[in-house]
Amino acid sequence: MANSQARTARRTHLFTESVIREMTRVAGEHDAINLAQGFPDFSAPELLKEAACAAIRADINQYAITWGTVNLRQALAEKYAERYGMEVNTEQEMTVTCGATEAMAAVMLSIIEPGDEVIILEPFYENYGPDAVLSDATPVFLTLEAPAYRLEKDHLEAVITNRTRAIVVNTPNNPTGRVFDREELQMIADLCLQYDILAITDEIYEHIYYEGEHHVLATFDGMRDRTIIISGLSKTFSVTGWRIGTIIAPPDLTDAIRKVHDFLTVGAPAPLQEACAVGIRELGQSYYDGLKIDYRERRDVFLSALRDSGFKFSTPEGAYYVLADFSALSSEDDTTFSKMLAKDGGVAPVPGSSFFSVPERGRSVVRFAFCKTIKTLEAAGERLREFASARHS
Repeated sequence: MANSQARTARRTHLFTESVIREMTRVAGEHDAINLAQGFPDFSAPELLKEAACAAIRADINQYAITWGTVNLRQALAEKYAERYGMEVNTEQEMTVTCGATEAMAAVMLSIIEPGDEVIILEPFYENYGPDAVLSDATPVFLTLEAPAYRLEKDHLEAVITNRTRAIVVNTPNNPTGRVFDREELQMIADLCLQYDILAITDEIYEHIYYEGEHHVLATFDGMRDRTIIISGLSKTFSVTGWRIGTIIAPPDLTDAIRKVHDFLTVGAPAPLQEACAVGIRELGQSYYDGLKIDYRERRDVFLSALRDSGFKFSTPEGAYYVLADFSALSSEDDTTFSKMLAKDGGVAPVPGSSFFSVPERGRSVVRFAFCKTIKTLEAAGERLREFASARHS
């Protein structure tokens, strides 16, 4: 048999499989509470489930328009107009994808040329680097230092070169929980305009934040024509398995994005798109308000257990993750500690190194997802306290 590396594309040698999904398997092996992968263990809104069933029974089961059903695109346009004051042309500027994950891949493949550079703020969601590599681009990582994880203009400007094509901005942020403020986003806008850079904003957690507010970079002066918004309904409606992502981009970029999307997946599930349209129109502001209240309660319950167990962390301002330092509990590296915690403590996190370009930077941290019921988080908290107590005895 020939050497496997000789039989596979060079680009696939530059990144690993998803560590998040690997830790889900580890959790299953040890019957551990899975706080690694960011999916809820509670039900989606009843209205949404009924709408999906109704769409299926109405035989909306064939291919939808490749870039999204008319109904969903119109519902999204209504939401952006009402919530953010953005007028979006559903025919020229909007694409519905198979989740935000496909959206990011389709965007990078459609706007990036081989040899371009893409700035990625770290800690980062693990897909961004591989997406850049698959586009034959060079990811350029800019580390935001704990505990503030704040973006500084001189640091960002220092990594811009004449090959910089785009910057990826994820707010609310996975894994840090930062919600970038208006000053930080204005700084990004200023530099994008000065150096002719595109901004790719991952806003999948746009409705889940506890401090400040969610600002849409595309609404800043001069940024509408150079911002690509990626979002979706998976996190907002607790339906991560439905894979409904969204892209809003200028018309010329949308033309390219739609072509790539078409040949990647053809289209997202038609009946689930119809259900999401119902959710957007009928759940309303009270649902979004409740989302923040419920997640804040989950956050506070879990952070209390982390604190009691000896972890150090910055309180998340948004999303539903916390990046926690475990050095008071163990001198092991993050991967060893994560698997040990799953096996001996019954709680599975994600090794912190998977969120950094240089693994050593994440050696003493792990990420937990708290998108679980209070009962699940309380059970995880008790296991963490017992694990910590055993480590100190």
